[in-house]
Amino acid sequence: MKVQAEMDEAQLEHPVRMTGGAMLIEALKQEKVEVLFGYPGGAVLPLYDKLYGSGLFHILTRHEQGAIHAAEGYARISGKPGVVIATSGPGATNLVTGLADAMIDSLPLVVFTGQVATTVIGSDAFQEADVLGITMPVTKHSVQVRHVDELPMAIKEAFHIASTGRPGPVLIDIPKDVAVSEGEFKYDQTPDLPGYQPVTAPNHLQIRKLVEAVSRSKKPVILAGAGVLHAKASEYLKSYAEQQDIPVVHTLLGLGGFPADHKLFLGMAGMHGTYTANMALYDCDLLINIGARFDDRLTGNLDDFAKYATVAHVDIDPAEVGKNVPTDIPVVGDAKLVLKELIHQNGKRAASEEWLAKQEDSKREYPLWYNDSADIIKPQKLLEMISIFTEGKAIVTTDVGQHQMWAAQFYPFKDSDSWVTSGGLGTMGFGLPSAIGAQLADRNRRVVAVLGDGGFQMTLQELSVIYELQLPIKIVILNNQSLGMVRQWQEIFYEERYSHSKFVSQPNFNKLAEAYGIRGLTITSMKEADSDLKEALQSDEPVLINALVEKEENVYPMIAPGKGIHQMTGVKP
Repeated sequence: MKVQAEMDEAQLEHPVRMTGGAMLIEALKQEKVEVLFGYPGGAVLPLYDKLYGSGLFHILTRHEQGAIHAAEGYARISGKPGVVIATSGPGATNLVTGLADAMIDSLPLVVFTGQVATTVIGSDAFQEADVLGITMPVTKHSVQVRHVDELPMAIKEAFHIASTGRPGPVLIDIPKDVAVSEGEFKYDQTPDLPGYQPVTAPNHLQIRKLVEAVSRSKKPVILAGAGVLHAKASEYLKSYAEQQDIPVVHTLLGLGGFPADHKLFLGMAGMHGTYTANMALYDCDLLINIGARFDDRLTGNLDDFAKYATVAHVDIDPAEVGKNVPTDIPVVGDAKLVLKELIHQNGKRAASEEWLAKQEDSKREYPLWYNDSADIIKPQKLLEMISIFTEGKAIVTTDVGQHQMWAAQFYPFKDSDSWVTSGGLGTMGFGLPSAIGAQLADRNRRVVAVLGDGGFQMTLQELSVIYELQLPIKIVILNNQSLGMVRQWQEIFYEERYSHSKFVSQPNFNKLAEAYGIRGLTITSMKEADSDLKEALQSDEPVLINALVEKEENVYPMIAPGKGIHQMTGVKP
C-alpha cells in the first residue's frame, strides 16, 4: 500500500504520458471496474490492445445488444455502472436499444464506442456513424473526445454523471487516432460541472407539508417505484411504512423494494396489477409516490387516477415531478434521505384504521387467481413452484410479455435487488443477457431467467457466454408457442385475428442448449414439473428448462387501454 501511495504521489508530480487506449484502461482500474462487456472491431483495436494483459475482466458477448443488456443486469443488481465497449458503425448502433432501455429505466452505464479517425469524420468513411446524433436522445450525456488530453476528464465525468442524481447511460465516442495518440494522464481532478448539480437533500418545508398531510389523512397509500431500489432505501421504506402504518403498492420496476409477505403490502399496481393495489390508488385521499414516474401502464386513464387524493411526489429527478400527474407536494431528493427525514420527523399517524381493514378484506376477497390443472402446466403455477424451490430468494430476470407479468404477479419478492426486467422500453431479448450481468454482480445468489419462447430467440447466442463462464443460471422458457401478449391482445381487442403471433415452427430447445454445451430438458406436465424443475433449479450448473405451458392462457386482471385504474377485467374467475 505504501509503495502504491508513493507511485500515486509521483504521478501527481510528474504525470505519466500514455496513449488514449492506455488511459482508458488505467481510468477503468482507478474507477475499480470489476467487469466490462464488449465486442471488438477495427476502430477499438487500440483499446483492446491495451486491454490485453491488463488484468481487467472482460466478457466477450456474442452480440453488442447482449453486451449492453448484460451491463444493465450488472448495474441493476450491483448498483455500480455497467461498462460496455463497442466498435464504430454497426457496433455502436447495435447498442441503441440497450441505451434507450437503460435511459428510461434509470440504469447507470458507461459506454465507450470506437469512431473513425478525426481526419475522415463526416466523409462517410468505412463503419462511420454519427453516434452522438443517434444516441443523444437516449443517453443522459454523450460526448466525442477530439483530443487525447480530454479523455481522462471525459471518463471521470462519465462515471460521475452516470451514477449520481437519476442514474442513466453515458456514452463516450473515441476516434481511432485519439486512441493511439499520446498525452498526459491526469485522473486526480474533481469534475467541474456547473450545469449538473443534482439535488439530493430534500427541502425541509416540503417534508413538513408531507408529514402534516399524513396526519390529516384517513386513506393514505405509498406508491413505491424503482427509485427506492436505486437509492438502496428498502429498509427505510419498510421502517417508514411501519412507523406510520401506511399500506404500500409497488410499480413493476419497484418490486422487491418492500417485502411481498408484509401485512402492509397490497401488491403491484397498473395494467396487470392486483385489484387491491389499483383500488387503493383510486380511492386514496393521500398518495405518496416515492421514486416512480407515473407512467401510463401504471396510471391508466389519467382522468380516473388518484382523483380524490392529495398527491405527494418524491423523486431525484425534478423533471418527473408533475410531468404526468399534477402534484400537490413536490419533494425533490434522494429517496433514502427523504425517508430518513420522514422517519426522524415521526409525525402523527393518519386516522386510517377503517382504511387498513378495508385493504385486508380486499386482499382476501380479490386475490390473484388462475384455473389450476392437475396435468397441463399453468404458467402461474410454474412461477409459484419456482418461488418455492428457490425459497423466494433468487434473482429473477425476464424478457417482456405474458411471462414477465406472471413473474411479477406470482413470484413474491421478499428481498431488494432481486428483480431485473425491462420496464419502460419493454425490450424483448433483455432477459437472457441481463441474467449474465446479474450473476456476475452477485456470484452467491441463484439467478433464474424466466423467458418467453419469442424473446429468448432474439438473444439466445449469449448461451455461449453462460457456458464459457460456467454461470449456474437457470433458464426457464414459458413456451406457449406464440408471442403471448400479442396473441392475448389480438384475442381480446382484434376479434381473434391472430396475425403473425403464433409460431409455425420452433427449434428443438433441448438440442439447441446442448449445442451450446448446456443441459436442456423439456417438461410437458405438472408431474414432470414437480420433479424435474426442482432438481434443475437446485443444481450447480447452467440448465435450460423448456416448459410447454397452456397455449391460450391470458394474464389477468387487466386494465384495457384508455380505461381507468378501477375498471379492471378478469378480477375474479
